[in-house]
Amino acid sequence: MNFIVAGAIKAVKELYGQEIAENVINLQETRKEFEGQVTIVVFPFVRFSKRTPEETANDMGAFLQQHVDEVEGFNVVKGFLNLSIAESYWINLFNGTLLQPDFLAVKPRGEKVMVEYSSPNTNKPLHLGHVRNNLLGYSVSELLKADGYEVIKVNLVNDRGIHICKSMLAWQKWGGGETPESSGIKGDHLVGKYYVVFDKEYKKEIEALVAEGQTEDEAKKNAPLIKEAQQMLLKWEQGDAEVVGLWEKMNGWVYEGFDVTYKKLGVDFDKYYYESNTYLLGKDTVEEGLSKGVFFKKEDGSVWIDLTADGLDQKLVLRADGTSVYITQDLGTAQMKYDDFGMDKSIYVVGNEQDYHFKVLFLILEKLGKSWAKGLYHLSYGMVDLPSGKMKSREGTVVDADDLVSEMIATAKQKTEELGKTNDFSEADKEDLYTTIGLGALKYFLLKVEPKKRLLFDPAESIDFQGNTGPFIQYTHARIKSLLSRADYQFAAADYANIKLTATELEMIMLLAKYPTEISEAAKAYSPAFIANYLYEVAKLFNKFYHEAPPIIKEEDAAVKQHRLNICKITADVIKSGMNILGIHVPERM
Repeated sequence: MNFIVAGAIKAVKELYGQEIAENVINLQETRKEFEGQVTIVVFPFVRFSKRTPEETANDMGAFLQQHVDEVEGFNVVKGFLNLSIAESYWINLFNGTLLQPDFLAVKPRGEKVMVEYSSPNTNKPLHLGHVRNNLLGYSVSELLKADGYEVIKVNLVNDRGIHICKSMLAWQKWGGGETPESSGIKGDHLVGKYYVVFDKEYKKEIEALVAEGQTEDEAKKNAPLIKEAQQMLLKWEQGDAEVVGLWEKMNGWVYEGFDVTYKKLGVDFDKYYYESNTYLLGKDTVEEGLSKGVFFKKEDGSVWIDLTADGLDQKLVLRADGTSVYITQDLGTAQMKYDDFGMDKSIYVVGNEQDYHFKVLFLILEKLGKSWAKGLYHLSYGMVDLPSGKMKSREGTVVDADDLVSEMIATAKQKTEELGKTNDFSEADKEDLYTTIGLGALKYFLLKVEPKKRLLFDPAESIDFQGNTGPFIQYTHARIKSLLSRADYQFAAADYANIKLTATELEMIMLLAKYPTEISEAAKAYSPAFIANYLYEVAKLFNKFYHEAPPIIKEEDAAVKQHRLNICKITADVIKSGMNILGIHVPERM
């Protein structure tokens, strides 16, 4: 809409003798209850015109209608100037932009972004919370790629610590040599089983010690199991061959299990980082901070930073015994990642319970003078609940990611078969379709909500072929592909000499033309929800267009038929492109 901006600048200069910048002009889509397609907010010009907002809008409307060919009419509602843009403009936009091969092409920005997501612990399988994290991280990565960034997807695996030793110790004591092969249990599930076993046995010991007269806090510290786990961790840190061997074996089981789940979810990574390799990093950064006067040492030898002037608190960065704390390794890992890739931006996809941690981490890196610290961003997201209540993984009541995916596919199968539309599908095609619909429903439901919001996930509600759901959009795509196939569609520009756009066709062209802007806005906000809800609007409007028009295949006017098929084609392309950003496959038929 550059011609409107240029026209408005000219109008203000000629009518009121003032030079204004482009950013003063606020263009909006005209509200549906008013005539027109583009609205100019005129309040900023009143100080130049010395007239009422309505008079100013009428002045500018008359000027634009007279001097800008594309403006064929206007109306004024208070301080808003609604412009009616000539149909020829929209037809030229459709043919000259939307139908061109480069409409959906990515324009490289020459900037590099790292997205860190998943970041699982190797003591249990992935659960529903991890599913949101993985789908969000993957989709944000694809969104940034679509907006022209070079993207590096990384996974920082928490593969060490007391929680890992709990699973190891429980397996050692009660596992009887059980393996994924001997038990038929997926590796990450097997290790998770022994994490739960540890917790149950640990609670028994705590109860026994409390019965003997200890306080609960004392019992938690004195229980033999926790002391053994702590001893195991110490041995691991000292490189004890037996402990390290057990750790490698059980982590290997977990990685094999994770790989299966990642493949099911359709997510991937360019690089893995492991905390077992990074937990000692950051001590050099602490030394650097001490030499720069950013950190200070207390009498006991511990190292701190005082962030009270920034509205935060004092933060420990190195213990008195010289061992690192969590933020120490995060400081070191941040430097290591930058050294490896030299990215312009780095996004951490981590739940909102870590909001404070990342505020502190980023602020420390800025105070250390790291030039790249300004490019760090915490993509904080809310927890996921189910109708039955919040999950508690240590009690063995976790909503397992693999079980969830299986349930989604089973529900998709049941609902699709109820509609009776897959009778002519082969068994293999049916299974592919149920997987596509089930995963599409899951991904869309989790991604259509703004990341920061906590959400209630209802599997049954997510698989619906009507409403704001993945299957509705998938079905719309399949309907279009079927229509194009039956019409034996061949791309060609339509002859518009005798075509008059319907109101819905005009709306379709306007909505489809917004797709590149939607990508940019979504990328700026790191929010796939923008794309998800935009695609729902596209699918909803297409279905209105489809039902309003006479059957396209039976249309006798060749130009009208070609024009409408072209709208179908670009709609299918936009849906497929947008759903790819969400990590969702769209079937050719359903």
